[in-house]
Amino acid sequence: MNLAAPSLDVAPDPTWHARLALDFQRRDAATILARREHVGPLRVQKALYPEGEGVCHAIVLHPPSGIAGGDDLHIAVKVDAGAHALLTTPGAGKWYRSAGPWAKQRLDFAVGADATLEWLPQEGIVFDAARADMQSRIELDAAARFIGMEVLCLGRRASGETFAQGALQLDTRVQRGGQPLWLERGRLDGGCGLQTSAAGLAGFSVSGTLLVAAPRIEPGLLAACRAVPLLEGGAQCGITLLPDLLVARYLGHASEAARHWFFALWQLLRPALIGRDAQMPRIWNT
Repeated sequence: MNLAAPSLDVAPDPTWHARLALDFQRRDAATILARREHVGPLRVQKALYPEGEGVCHAIVLHPPSGIAGGDDLHIAVKVDAGAHALLTTPGAGKWYRSAGPWAKQRLDFAVGADATLEWLPQEGIVFDAARADMQSRIELDAAARFIGMEVLCLGRRASGETFAQGALQLDTRVQRGGQPLWLERGRLDGGCGLQTSAAGLAGFSVSGTLLVAAPRIEPGLLAACRAVPLLEGGAQCGITLLPDLLVARYLGHASEAARHWFFALWQLLRPALIGRDAQMPRIWNT
């Protein structure tokens, strides 16, 4: 019997479909990484304790280092009652140009009663002609606290690249006990007028958002945050206090300056709302 040779006409699927699920639990005075499951190229290598056993740090790794059209990443994090977890990334995320398919990333975070989750990734670089779809769902229980940072760079400004083609979709929902604290949806098409409009990005290539959810954020803390200066000349910022939620925005051209400003805010907010001094993740300096 003659066996047909394998066909060379069908290429393997070049896209990545990856899942990462983490569960942090309180054990006596310690927070432990009780469950860690992954499918595809998303990893957490080990739990870290630079602040002592009460706060578990984890570095989320994506070995391909970039997200291409057709990729689908899902990160699910559960922080059980009384636990405290801080997650960051080892470097800037990259959203590569696409010939058509969307690249997707979904974050699903659940924070239990009197628990804390800090999501502090490094910046994301959205290449020209990328098609990036970013979704975030944060569900908070009673007295839970959440600090989340996002800095996005449109195009590779150092190389003279702008975001002239492609599209960016954002969908963020923060809820406490099933009731919405923050709902935000938006789409930015490459080269559209919203990039230069005063009602949009005002011509800036870097935008950032810091969301801080906690019970009883005092107005005096808002005033202290508004007094934090910017390092980047010409950059713009704004801070708003809503019930149980503080929102800080940044517009500029330097991602490092944006992260520096957010870190300065974090230095004020963390001890006031969580009772711990802010310590910059060591990976940010490597």
